[in-house]
Amino acid sequence: MKILIVGGTGMIGGHAALHLRSLGHEVAIAGRNPPPSSIPDLAQLEFVKGDFTAGDFGVDQLSKFDAIVFAAGSDIRHVPENADADQHYLHVNGTLIPDFACLAKSAGVRHFIHIGSFYYHVAPELVDSVPYVRSRKLAADGVVAQAEQTGEYKLESLQEGLKSSPTFYACSLDAPFVVGTVPGMKVPMFDAYVRYAKGELPIPPSAPPGGTNFISAQSLSEAIAGALANGPSVSGKAILVGDENLTFAAYFGLFFKVVGKETQLPVLDQDHPLLPRATLFTGTKTVSYEPVKEEWEVLGSYRRNDIHNAIVEIVQDLRRQQG
Repeated sequence: MKILIVGGTGMIGGHAALHLRSLGHEVAIAGRNPPPSSIPDLAQLEFVKGDFTAGDFGVDQLSKFDAIVFAAGSDIRHVPENADADQHYLHVNGTLIPDFACLAKSAGVRHFIHIGSFYYHVAPELVDSVPYVRSRKLAADGVVAQAEQTGEYKLESLQEGLKSSPTFYACSLDAPFVVGTVPGMKVPMFDAYVRYAKGELPIPPSAPPGGTNFISAQSLSEAIAGALANGPSVSGKAILVGDENLTFAAYFGLFFKVVGKETQLPVLDQDHPLLPRATLFTGTKTVSYEPVKEEWEVLGSYRRNDIHNAIVEIVQDLRRQQG
């Protein structure tokens, strides 16, 4: 397939791009700015410059692709300065992402895979009270609502001169915390965790209470490949993906272990500077779940128990970058 990864210059989208290329697909990445030469694997891919929030993409551009993987959802890192965060989330995630899926459908794209968030699955009570969580549900719902099978072909699209396809396989893969890297990429969060574990930050070793599910970028990329291979089976579905249930103490502890400073981290009921409660919509609760077996299988039986491996890759790549 010829695949466009929107958000392909980021860690999740970039990892997916390289994995799909390794499977023989023709892959292009889209973003506001091209990847730097320090990330050579991504820099050698076809780059499509564009910002979906600014309406930079058109039918002619998207019609060249068989599939789109959308890994450009908005979170706290993407809120413009002086903007209202809640309004930003609801507009970008809740409105613009479904609109982009609709544009892809009109362009004749056959597969659309949206990478979403697990929050509204594991804490549905937050949908009404937390705009960010609501925006993520609106995004997933809006994408899967576009799913169209043969027999539901919209003739009016052709009459408008668009190349609408008789089949549009749309799904949302809703992920928990994603752990991983792309060779040469410095992800600020993981760089900070590694420096913390090495004792390079003025923060005493500790962890906040609670925990959650984690998935490696490799597992998520394999799930994306599975969704592309099994379009009819996943179309119209928002699927909760995940791998390991870990306390935050166990998660941080893996970074300490991998850098050679294994220790039992004390759990302190206070805000942690590297994992502030403002970023944890489920607070100090422990979120735990297992992927539905049938959904895991239709997504290619993506690998499990991979978080330690992902952290090893992060640490090793940061060492290579530092020479």
